[in-house]
Amino acid sequence: MLEHFDRLDPAERIIVALDCDRARALDLADTLSGHARWLKIGMTLFYALGPSIVNELKSAGFKIFLDLKFHDIPHQVHGAARSAAQAGADMLTMHAVGGTKMMEEAIRGAEEAAGDFGCETPVMLAITVLTSMDQKALEATNVVLPVADQVRSLAKLAQNAGASGVVASPQEAKMLRELLGPDAYIVTPGVRPAGSAVGDQSRIATPAQAISNGASHLVIGRPITQADDPCRAFLSIVDEVAGASTDW
Repeated sequence: MLEHFDRLDPAERIIVALDCDRARALDLADTLSGHARWLKIGMTLFYALGPSIVNELKSAGFKIFLDLKFHDIPHQVHGAARSAAQAGADMLTMHAVGGTKMMEEAIRGAEEAAGDFGCETPVMLAITVLTSMDQKALEATNVVLPVADQVRSLAKLAQNAGASGVVASPQEAKMLRELLGPDAYIVTPGVRPAGSAVGDQSRIATPAQAISNGASHLVIGRPITQADDPCRAFLSIVDEVAGASTDW
């Protein structure tokens, strides 16, 4: 699936992260209906409710980024990706550090589900280095490469395995766009509008900076979901994305 990201409606490039319970997720979905296109379901929500929450939010008209970060032996990841795709996920994640074979099996599992159940093959993204990690945290895992070099290495591994793109911080987006080309998905958490609380993120940027750096999609949670007016917060970010300059 190739996308000309600069031609997308700016609202299509923002993925709202729902790290909450079912009642709050459905309330936010109702509030954002007609404005947001993508919702992210992470481990908190999915482990509590399973595939039913994917079905509910898909039925409400949203595209679903199911962010479960698969990382296991290839056989297990194949089955997990197949099940997640069958559930209706439009975008899935796996850890690039799981290696080429694991990523290939995840992609194969998702493609099998599309063929067997008539669903769309999800966008398959590889996690590089979590946006909560800085250089010190990375070194504590005995990875001695600079963060940017580790991101670059894992991104290339993912591309060679056939992934649709990667998840990385907006600080690495420019390097990744140059490395992976114009059609790769570069999905960036760690995006905070000016003045927002950083929370547990380390490598951050504003929405306009992330888009200008080469991000295709932005994952934004608390600055929207914890705002007094989530819809207004979302639309403000849409305006910022619309005004961002891109030369990639």
